[in-house]
Amino acid sequence: MPLIEMNLLNAPTLSQRQRVAVLLVIYSAVLVTATWLAYGLRFDFDVPLKHRFEIGQIWIWVWIIKLMALAMTGQFSSLLSFFSLPDLRRLGLALGLVTTGLFVSRHLFAVVEGMEGMPRVVILLDGIISFLGLSMCRLGLRLIRENRGNAAKTIFGKRVGIVGAGEVGAALVRELQTKGTVKPVVFLDDSGKKKGMLVHGIPVTGSVEVLREPNAPELDEVIIAMPSASGERVREVVELMNDLNICCRTVPSISQIASGEIVTTLRPVEIGDVLGREQVDLELGRLKNFFTGKTVMVTGAGGSIGSELCRQLAGMDLGRLILVDRSEFGLFEIASELKEAAEIVPELGDVQDEGAMATVLAHHDPAIVFHAAALKHVSLMERQPAVAISTNVRATHQLASLAAKQGVGHFVLISTDKAVAPSSVMGATKRLSEQILQGHAIGDVSTCFITVRFGNVLGSSGSVVPIFQRQIELGGPVTVTDEKATRFFMSIPEAAGLVLHSAAIGKNRDRFILEMGESVGIMDLAKQMIRLNGFEVGKDIKIQCTGLKDGEKLHEELHAIEEKLTDTAHPKIKRIQGSELTVERWQSLVLALQEVSKLDNTTALNWLRKVLPDFRPE
Repeated sequence: MPLIEMNLLNAPTLSQRQRVAVLLVIYSAVLVTATWLAYGLRFDFDVPLKHRFEIGQIWIWVWIIKLMALAMTGQFSSLLSFFSLPDLRRLGLALGLVTTGLFVSRHLFAVVEGMEGMPRVVILLDGIISFLGLSMCRLGLRLIRENRGNAAKTIFGKRVGIVGAGEVGAALVRELQTKGTVKPVVFLDDSGKKKGMLVHGIPVTGSVEVLREPNAPELDEVIIAMPSASGERVREVVELMNDLNICCRTVPSISQIASGEIVTTLRPVEIGDVLGREQVDLELGRLKNFFTGKTVMVTGAGGSIGSELCRQLAGMDLGRLILVDRSEFGLFEIASELKEAAEIVPELGDVQDEGAMATVLAHHDPAIVFHAAALKHVSLMERQPAVAISTNVRATHQLASLAAKQGVGHFVLISTDKAVAPSSVMGATKRLSEQILQGHAIGDVSTCFITVRFGNVLGSSGSVVPIFQRQIELGGPVTVTDEKATRFFMSIPEAAGLVLHSAAIGKNRDRFILEMGESVGIMDLAKQMIRLNGFEVGKDIKIQCTGLKDGEKLHEELHAIEEKLTDTAHPKIKRIQGSELTVERWQSLVLALQEVSKLDNTTALNWLRKVLPDFRPE
């Protein structure tokens, strides 16, 4: 018997034929028992001889029909010890149809001789008892599996508290109980209405602050199951857990859950969870009609923004996705990651190589080009302005010209808030690239030239977050340029998703800016990251102010004074109006661009000052 039981519980080890045979025996035994019980209850377990014959003559066929109905509703193909509400509904449907058919035959057709005398109560009782019996058998197998799993796994398992007793928290506890890897012991919920109630047998107490009380439950870990919670609330929970020396993890965000990640894909709390940005549902499914079947090209495909654009585009049923990057490693990484998701064509090349880009465009004839290739590190570009101009300005001009000649439908430039009132070489070159796209959009052109501007993205290569993280891992100090410095932040998936939306809603000459929310103090960011890593600011990890570097601003701006923002079809995307490029300005800029190939690091700054009067180096 133990061997049979273990085989049932480890049903994946049985072949399909063996599983069907086991279920056939179980189902048949339950159906026969249900019929005998129905007659017994009807006749006080003294069944008349006439009705005993009914069982042998009629009910044997009913059992066969019920088994066929169970097979048709998938009851023979499911794993034995897994049973859920969908299985219960299918089981009820199969048995309900047969029981209804018996009543119809009994009252209307009398298709089987002797059926007209079959007691109606027996038909009803048989249906109820067989449904309950089969349900209890399947549920019993599930309980055996879960109890044995829990006994084996949670003897030394962690005791965890779940913050949030909503739908996500309930689903998380159910999965954790099933897997048995940890032991949920309490719900911590801000809603006073739920206090004292049970969710899947786990009590709901007050908010997380009750853990400070002397009689608070002992916990090894806390899991935040509030994907829509504000960053401020998440920050409060994390700080409390740090004070209590309790490990803290969280469930995926709403957008991650919507894209298919399961609730139990737990991860450490990240800086993006506590910055206070409102969670955004990217609704990428709405864009499929725009992208489906098209060939799309992404330059800088191996970079932070470019690679995320490629990931999201890979789910759009494209005709083909062309990846362009001059980094062999970066190109190989993103192409390898996406090769199963879409038709990927990696093209190793530099966007500054006009001949190579012309060949790529002519060969693939893309309908849409996302130009994400650029040099972006402010301090490096201060030292090499000629290189910055060649990559960010001349290459953008060349690629836009080639795209127009090739008849590309949409050309989307990725820009930055550093292009507003630029104080750095990098910002000045991105400002010029925006103007270049405006220039190419002048007149009767078939290509739709669009610019999308946004601030810093969390976790991008060389950005402040990974730098701080690396410094924390090394024991500090964490270096902050100025204690008053602020920056705008958004996540890489959010930025890339909104860029795709911008391409879909944009028209020629459109300039968009993404809604960045409130600016974040860099000093506050550093302190929060130190706490997230379980350290105390100033005691375990020190913060050191180094002063602003060349070209850096104390505060970034998202748009210039003369630029006005208007709403678009997407609440997180604003259209920039004002400071339009004139034909005269475009003509003078084209002439100036002819001098770029002659520039060196000595003459490049003077060229920038001459071509871009609002460039104010700091």
